[in-house]
Amino acid sequence: VQLQASGGGLVQAGGSLRLSCAASGSYRRITMMGWYRQTPGKQRELVAQISSEGNTNYAASVKDRFTITRDSAKNTVDLNMNSLKPEDDAVYYCNAVGFLIGKGWSDGRNFNYWGQGTLVTVSS
Repeated sequence: VQLQASGGGLVQAGGSLRLSCAASGSYRRITMMGWYRQTPGKQRELVAQISSEGNTNYAASVKDRFTITRDSAKNTVDLNMNSLKPEDDAVYYCNAVGFLIGKGWSDGRNFNYWGQGTLVTVSS
């Protein structure tokens, strides 16, 4: 499974950005897609995630500012980020959790893959 992330960049505080991630490769199904972020010296933290049923979960720091959406048919996930703050400055990583193909197209081994990371810089 490969995850291709795009959309990072430089934005002024208060501005908006959209991150996109597309999954490709051979797998049975993806159960959860999400975005995490990491800054130097800190652990990677969850930003937002969305299940195959459309259930979402957000970090408290981004709730009401960020929106995660998913196109299950295209296996893509977007993160719309509004009212960006300097503290949102980080490398953002796309994540996908699911199952590889098992016998007879059943659920095989589970997987947890990461995209390459895309840098978001928010200037104050």
